[in-house]
Amino acid sequence: MANLNGGLISGLIFGAVTVAMMLPMQFPGGKTTALIAAFISRFGIGLVIGCVQLSWPGWLVGLVFGLLLSVPDALLTKAYAPIIIVGTVGGAIIGGILHGWK
Repeated sequence: MANLNGGLISGLIFGAVTVAMMLPMQFPGGKTTALIAAFISRFGIGLVIGCVQLSWPGWLVGLVFGLLLSVPDALLTKAYAPIIIVGTVGGAIIGGILHGWK
């Protein structure tokens, strides 16, 4: 695994930032469930990006996996733009930090 510790830390930070952004929002199905699901989804993005080894630029690795892992949540919630944008931008940042910007 390329950078397990970096992936764990990145996932925890990305999950926490996402939950913090969602705290003021209202959710019809239960706020606690939505926050837990968002945290787990974003944690997974950080973890996967840290563990993957590809010869691509790091930001591209993050962008692709951020997009790929955000689309199912976006389809389920029909909140396409915020979920996909946060996932891809966050993924690109994590990928750039963990794997380099080149």
